[in-house]
Amino acid sequence: MGLFPRFDEVERERSPDAPRKTGLPRLWQLIRRDIWDNFRAGFLALAGCIPFIAGMFFAVGAHAALLAPLAGFIGGAAAGPELCALADTLLRGLRDDPVTGWGAYRRAWRRSARASLLPGALGGALLGVQIFLLLHAGALQMELPIAAALVLGMALLLGLNLYLWPQLALMELPLGRLVKNSALLFIGQLPRTAAALAFLGAYTALSLRFFSFALSLLPVTNLWLPMLPALFLIYPGLNQAFRIEEKLRDAPQAPEDP
Repeated sequence: MGLFPRFDEVERERSPDAPRKTGLPRLWQLIRRDIWDNFRAGFLALAGCIPFIAGMFFAVGAHAALLAPLAGFIGGAAAGPELCALADTLLRGLRDDPVTGWGAYRRAWRRSARASLLPGALGGALLGVQIFLLLHAGALQMELPIAAALVLGMALLLGLNLYLWPQLALMELPLGRLVKNSALLFIGQLPRTAAALAFLGAYTALSLRFFSFALSLLPVTNLWLPMLPALFLIYPGLNQAFRIEEKLRDAPQAPEDP
């Protein structure tokens, strides 16, 4: 008896036209099938976040409020291209795109690197300020409602980013349009957005509760493990809004890079 459920045992016996799996069987299929591509993209995204993490450690440790937005701005810009390429990798798996692998990752990175710098920088600066204020809530004598509003603001920022990075991976749009679309999708798909944020919140809480264990697994879990289920939850809304799979069916197939 295996340690994990084998949802894909009969996969080879199914017709190519068989309905796509749903729910946990579908999620497990994505994890098993795309594990290497997801791990690689998630590891590079985590590496791209190192300047942000290092900058925030310095700003918080030095209690330098002015350094927090600067560290977030620089670190967010550095992380933007890798976060966008991670979103592209996960979306390819979700839509069963036949073009995968390192070549697809490189093309996605090159295509969106410049466009992702400003969203990453602005989002990083805002997140940096929020983190700094939250970690200095006691020193600032912050009241509980204000601290709760700050946490809610971080959740809203994370929710908007769940929709922003996939858009950047899929199309070229001005930043204002990206933010507007993200807000509309956030509200229009509120139950799915709330479920994705609840999952990420629980994942973060467990990681902090068992910090040493989570830290030891970080090179393996990196960013792909929390982001895949979250994107899996909101993907139906993205697909409906942007006709992702319809466009994939109509597009000519490009050869996969070795």
